[in-house]
Amino acid sequence: MTNKFALATTPEGIVPALLAHLNSLDVEIMLGFYDPAGMIIDATGQSHVGPAQIGAELEKYFSLGLEMSITQRHLFVADNIASLILDWSYIGIARDGTMVNMVATATDIARRGEDGRWRYLIDNPFGSARREIA
Repeated sequence: MTNKFALATTPEGIVPALLAHLNSLDVEIMLGFYDPAGMIIDATGQSHVGPAQIGAELEKYFSLGLEMSITQRHLFVADNIASLILDWSYIGIARDGTMVNMVATATDIARRGEDGRWRYLIDNPFGSARREIA
């Protein structure tokens, strides 16, 4: 029996592993998907590093109680680094009863660790969004 929360051992396995981790709606499970040096970027462009900050950002998504859908647009691999362009969405009725229609394109970076498993180094869910330069 394979662990549904196992990390990918091939670049092509990154998105299925990501979906399993995300749709667990469990912050601790999802934190296992991040590289030790990993970060998540919020909708304003602010980076969040370390388990506590990443976990707080993840909780915002997981509090909706919805499963994410992902369509992989591009996957480019150079040695131990993968660049992913992913169209994703949360659509449905959230736990609080509000209708959610969150759709975006992510620009993410994954890195293969010494153990041969792929983890997220940069999780940029709104990577294609235009942001103002401060």
